[in-house]
Amino acid sequence: MQRISRRGFLMSKPLVAVVGRPNVGKSTFFNRIVGRRVSIVEDTPGVTRDRIYAEAEWSGVHFALIDTGGIEPDSDDIILSQMREQAEVAMETADVILFMVDGKDGLTSSDREVAAMLRRTGRRVVLAVNKVDKPELPEDFYDFYELGLGDPIPISSANMLNLGDLLDEIIGSFPEGAGTEEDESIKIAMIGKPNVGKSSLINRLLGENRVIVSPIAGTTRDSIDTPFRFEGEDYLLIDTAGIRRKSKVNENIERFSVLRAVAAIERCDVCVLMIDATEGITEQDKKIAGIAHEAGKGIIICVNKWDLVDKDTNTMNEFRKEIARELTFMSYAPAVFISALTGQRAAQVIRTAKAVAENRAMRVPTGQLNTVITDATMMKQPPADKGKRLKIYYVTQVGVKPPLFSFKINSRPLMHFSYSRYLENKIREAFGFEGTSLKFVFREKGEKEDA
Repeated sequence: MQRISRRGFLMSKPLVAVVGRPNVGKSTFFNRIVGRRVSIVEDTPGVTRDRIYAEAEWSGVHFALIDTGGIEPDSDDIILSQMREQAEVAMETADVILFMVDGKDGLTSSDREVAAMLRRTGRRVVLAVNKVDKPELPEDFYDFYELGLGDPIPISSANMLNLGDLLDEIIGSFPEGAGTEEDESIKIAMIGKPNVGKSSLINRLLGENRVIVSPIAGTTRDSIDTPFRFEGEDYLLIDTAGIRRKSKVNENIERFSVLRAVAAIERCDVCVLMIDATEGITEQDKKIAGIAHEAGKGIIICVNKWDLVDKDTNTMNEFRKEIARELTFMSYAPAVFISALTGQRAAQVIRTAKAVAENRAMRVPTGQLNTVITDATMMKQPPADKGKRLKIYYVTQVGVKPPLFSFKINSRPLMHFSYSRYLENKIREAFGFEGTSLKFVFREKGEKEDA
C-alpha cells in the first residue's frame, strides 16, 4: 500500500502514534497488536530491536504503529511537560494519533490539556478509553465526550475487548492524499548513531551549513528535510537524530528522536547508514541496519571518518570483510568510504543512492526471470523430503520498492531457507539489484494470488 502524505512525500505505510498519560495501557495495547499476529514484523536474526515500533496489518491495510510510552515522571509538572513533548512528536510524524485515556481513572486535567493540543493540529485523532473490562460502560464514560475528539471507543487491551472496532476506526481514518502531487525526487535518509557525521555530510554536499553540526552527541533532535539538486537530479536529504541504545535513552526527548528517525526511514527511498570508521561496526549499527532492512528500503553503508584511519593496501578490503561478517543479513548493500570533513568521495554517496533507487524500482521481464530460475534449478537440484522434491512451476515479479517475486511451487515446506537464498543470489547475479532487499512469496499450485 503506497500513498502520498500531507507533506507530499511518497510513503509506504501510514503512521499511527499511540499517545496518552503514563499507565493508561499504551504499551499493553501495542504488545497485544504485535503479539496477536496482526503484526507482520519478522525479526532479522542477530538484530535486537526495541519494541517501540512495529509494522502491522488489519483488514488488508498495512500501517506502522509507534508506541510513545516510557515516560517516568517525577512530578506533576514533568508529566505535563513530557505529555506536551509526546503529543508534539505524534503531531510531527503521525497520520493518525491514537489518544488513549484510562476508563478507570476517568477524565483528568492532563487528558484535557493534551486533547486541546491535538484539536488544534487538525490531525485525525481516534480516542480510545482503555480498561473498560466489562460490557457495561462506567458511569463517567460519557465525560470523555468533553474532549471534543469525537466518539470515544471503549476497549480493554488486557482482555482484548473491542480491539477490532478500534482498528477499524484507525484504518478508516487514514488520509488518501487527494489533491497532493507526488514528489518525484529521490528521498535519502541519513541514519546512524549520534555523532557519526550525518549532518556534516549533508553540509558538505550542500556546500553550506544548513544543518547544525556539533561534537555533542544528540545535537540533531528532529528529522530535517533539505531539497538538493545534483547532476540534474532532484533529491531530498533527510537528516535524522542519532539512534541510541535503549539503555542510553536517558532523556525523554532522545526517545522521541528515535521515533522521528524511524518515521524518516519509513518515508525515504534510500537509507545511508553511517558508520564511524574509527569505531568499527557496533551492535547499535546492526540494530539501525535491521530497522532499514525490515522496512524494505534501499541501503548504502557509508563508512565515515576514513581520513582518521591508519591505512595500508588492505585496510579497505579488511573493513569490507568486517561489514560482510557483521551485517550478513544485508550483504546486498554497497559500501562507500568517505570523509565528510574533507569531502573525500562525498559525491559518490549521492551517485550510489541514485543507482540504488533505480534498482529498487527495477522490473525484470518474466521470460528472462524464468530462464534464470530454470538454469539455477538445473545447476543445483531443489531440496526433497521423503521422496518428494520441490518443483518450481514459474516465477514472476509482482511488485517494486522493494522488488517482490511470486513463486508458484508444489510444496511450501520444501522451500528451505538455504535454497531460497540460493535463488536470490542467482537473481542478483543475473539482474543486479545492488542496494535493495528482495522479497519472495511462495504459493502452492492452485492457491490464489491474493492468498
